[in-house]
Amino acid sequence: MTPRKASCLFRWNNLVRRKGIQYSQCMGSHISDPSGGHSRQVLDSIRRIVQLLRESSHDAGKHGLSGAQLFVLQTLAETPGLSLNELAERTRTHQSSVSVVVARLVEHGLVERGKAPHDGRRMQLRLSPEGTNRIRTAPRTAQERLVAAVDALPQAARARLAAVLGTLVHELDLGGEHPHMFFHESARRGQKARHADA
Repeated sequence: MTPRKASCLFRWNNLVRRKGIQYSQCMGSHISDPSGGHSRQVLDSIRRIVQLLRESSHDAGKHGLSGAQLFVLQTLAETPGLSLNELAERTRTHQSSVSVVVARLVEHGLVERGKAPHDGRRMQLRLSPEGTNRIRTAPRTAQERLVAAVDALPQAARARLAAVLGTLVHELDLGGEHPHMFFHESARRGQKARHADA
């Protein structure tokens, strides 16, 4: 083993132990799987999830929405009158991230902001008639399926998954600001950006 690889493994070991996971659980592919089979299995799983999200975003685009916008609209359709913080909790997203999507939906007249009937200090979100009509025939989103699948995991499994993914994010140096919602921009806007770069 080269000094560089040994140093990398040492740092992984320390990070994983701080998150309460045994070294062998996270690093077994480096020790007992030199062919990289476990690494490919991990990457294939990520590819399948990204593919599901991309296909779902494409379907949302047929209704003039991004995947994130459709997810927010369907969440508000199921539970009208949510506050921004409550919506963030329902979508498992940081408040600052979901607020960007909500602002765009309000701008396009698909979501309405208003004061709660019994608490004038509380702002709540509801679909406008146009928002209700826009999602009438829209399919369920991949985001909803992903949230349900993660929530269905046993608590210990969720904790292990969160720790391992957190370690991976750290190794990729992806910290910083809170991430955007999945596919928060519309497919049409993404196409324009690609044409502009061409």
